[in-house]
Amino acid sequence: MASNSKAAFSLPSILSIIAVVISFKTGAILGFILAVVAILLGILGVVLSLAPSVRGGMASLIGIFAGVVGIIAAVAKAIMWLF
Repeated sequence: MASNSKAAFSLPSILSIIAVVISFKTGAILGFILAVVAILLGILGVVLSLAPSVRGGMASLIGIFAGVVGIIAAVAKAIMWLF
């Protein structure tokens, strides 16, 4: 039976991108926390995108990689704050 509904982006993939953007605009501690949240949501988004009715695998991967960059940025902010 064919379905006429379009594939939609998963909520975790969208939230992953939002968390990354906010993590770059905050301080070291909150940025680190949001980057970790972005990575976890990105992983969940990748798993959900394996279903044929869900899109967002690439957005989730971008969220994961940007979350890693966000962690590096948060550590750099913390080091600059300490010294």
